[in-house]
Amino acid sequence: MSGSQAILGYTASPNWLAERTMAIPVHVQQNESVTGLLSPALAPLFDSSFITSCDLLEAYSARLALQIFQSTGLAAACQQPVTVDEAIVSAGLAASVARVPVGWVLGMLASRGWLSVTQGEPRYCIGAALPALDPSEIAQAQEAHDPRCMPAYRIAALAAEHYPSVLRGQETGEQALFGAEGISVWVKYFSNANPLYAISNAVGAVAMEQVLGHGDAKILELGGGLGSGAEAVLSRLAADERTPRITAYHFTEISPLFLKRAQRALKARYATCPLTFAELDIDRPFASGDVAPGSFSVVYGVNVLHVARDLAATLEEIRLALEPGGAVIISECVRPFAGQPVYLELVFNLLSAFRDPVTVPGWRPVGGFLTPEQWAAALQANGFADVRVMPDIAALRARFPGLVVAAIVARRT
Repeated sequence: MSGSQAILGYTASPNWLAERTMAIPVHVQQNESVTGLLSPALAPLFDSSFITSCDLLEAYSARLALQIFQSTGLAAACQQPVTVDEAIVSAGLAASVARVPVGWVLGMLASRGWLSVTQGEPRYCIGAALPALDPSEIAQAQEAHDPRCMPAYRIAALAAEHYPSVLRGQETGEQALFGAEGISVWVKYFSNANPLYAISNAVGAVAMEQVLGHGDAKILELGGGLGSGAEAVLSRLAADERTPRITAYHFTEISPLFLKRAQRALKARYATCPLTFAELDIDRPFASGDVAPGSFSVVYGVNVLHVARDLAATLEEIRLALEPGGAVIISECVRPFAGQPVYLELVFNLLSAFRDPVTVPGWRPVGGFLTPEQWAAALQANGFADVRVMPDIAALRARFPGLVVAAIVARRT
């Protein structure tokens, strides 16, 4: 493979590009409700308002991608058919940084029909005049529809603003996104007040409720951030009078700033819950975060495991932390189709941890989001069984290609 498919690490089906080129317009997906295909616990989370917000954010991200295409020299590079690598060289971008983000930009524009692309080794070209589309029109539509989602737009806009300097190697994505300006935006983004992020917490909480059943639980949370995932779990269990059945909740996070904020907020709200807190890097042995072998019945993570440097090593640490038969719950953005650009990648492709992991043929070909099949293969290859995906993306993706949120559940063998 080469071009965007090689960069993304997936092989698209022959019909995929044509299908995505005829993408469902904004506001249309809500006319065919996904809720009738979901379990009663999940159906209320994916209402028409949420689906509209997802459609709007995807359209916004595509328009930002079009701006990036023009501001980075890629438009000039694609006057003739070029591969991703050829476009990077022609635009004078830093190949070590730009390969994944440029592959995503060209793939996203091709999926909207704004670039032509060859089959086989993909070559991208401007086939007709590029549309003049203003991202702010979509942001205004979102503001009118549901202003709670605006933190996702501010993160996307921040990333797009820094694309030229990051792709030219003038600053890192980490510097661009996590400077003083970025931190305040991330605090609002990683919140249950933001429906476009809260959905991952909510789906994870549903999975947790089902996994726990009627027994006591000792929970280890990885990469807990500012505590919104824990908040969603504890609130859902409290509503079902299950909070007293948690005998331990060990909250871990790599960022001292986020950890301190989460500890303060969670202890204030859940004073009777047996919460403990520790710094933990998922790329290091878990013993550094006060995690003893076999000490937890559930390991939980929201939007964290896809950035593991060595996913096999991290899954082994999770397996060791679990008691026999214990469960792992991974609430993630899931890539529905192999080769499909996901709009959230606009932001995260700037981060080296996202785009440059240890690769494994078959289930971890490159960084970023995994398909349902890749998650199942990863877990089965690393000591887990009984893998379930909630909702079942593989069964729904043909009718709802924009459904990208799921909880992956498996048991330690």
